[in-house]
Amino acid sequence: MLIVMQPARRSEKDVEQHYQDTIVKPVVFDDHTDLLEAGTVRRLKQLFPDGRAQMWGVVPGKKDVNVSRIKKMSPGDWAFFSGDKRLYFGGTIALMWRSKDLATRLWGTDGAGSTWEYMYALSGTRGFDIPVQDVRELLDWNPNRNIMGITVLSEQESDILQTYLTLEASTAAVPHDDATDEQAEQAVAAFDGELERTARRAQRGEQAALKRRLVKNGAGQCALCGRNLPAAFLIAAHIKKRALCSDEEKRDLANIAMLACTLGCDAVYEHGYVTVAAKGTLKISPLAADIPEIAAYIADKLASRTVGWWTPQREPYYQWHRTHTFKDAPPA
Repeated sequence: MLIVMQPARRSEKDVEQHYQDTIVKPVVFDDHTDLLEAGTVRRLKQLFPDGRAQMWGVVPGKKDVNVSRIKKMSPGDWAFFSGDKRLYFGGTIALMWRSKDLATRLWGTDGAGSTWEYMYALSGTRGFDIPVQDVRELLDWNPNRNIMGITVLSEQESDILQTYLTLEASTAAVPHDDATDEQAEQAVAAFDGELERTARRAQRGEQAALKRRLVKNGAGQCALCGRNLPAAFLIAAHIKKRALCSDEEKRDLANIAMLACTLGCDAVYEHGYVTVAAKGTLKISPLAADIPEIAAYIADKLASRTVGWWTPQREPYYQWHRTHTFKDAPPA
């Protein structure tokens, strides 16, 4: 999964209008069958059974400068919308196609008479509030680098953002390849390599100290669900992702971590399906409803809870989780 940076400054009148027209208000396929190819309509309806989807597009650019970048994109990649020094919206590119006529109908043309004809539909979208400065630091960019024009990140940069921001691909039109499946099965059957490998990895030096601080007499309370459990079922979960903490934050043992149970709470927090709002109220992602098992767990264990672990000193870490990891609704 590559990550695509899509500049779209909502402070610009035209961009805001486009955002309202095709992101806040998804496009209904049946309204445009006169301009969409039958195959595109069929694939869209397979991907989006309710008959509508959020859409965006890219202009070819002067001398087709954007075309080579667009060719690097494919369904299954992740698109981040950026503007006014922040990443504010994102989702999986579910399908790509080219339609100058439909783009003109939806968005008109720019000052040069071009339209956003390289179109794509988005699935699994969510809101963010991430300063571009965070991305610069994370990817070791020049401190003055801005996202100018559509940009496809390298595999390495994409992997870093995907891991640290807990991005998960949603529905996309990735072709099914039976030959690939058969080759994979043959590779498994023929495997004769080493079953054990010696691995070396950096140890989290403060992890043991955190666990000792949080667990007393071999047991503790999950900060999210409130259940009292043996230490074996609890971990010292970083409120803010540890990889993005400064050394000073990592050493803030009194505030940087909370106990979370391995029976479900650590996973739903780590993947952004719940977060902790100011004053400790547990906030549930609207995307949780799309996965019945997760929704059922949250309804049974976490709904209407207030997290007693919240304090003003810990709020900056919870605030980071809300803006970087929590699967929030797309901004309207």
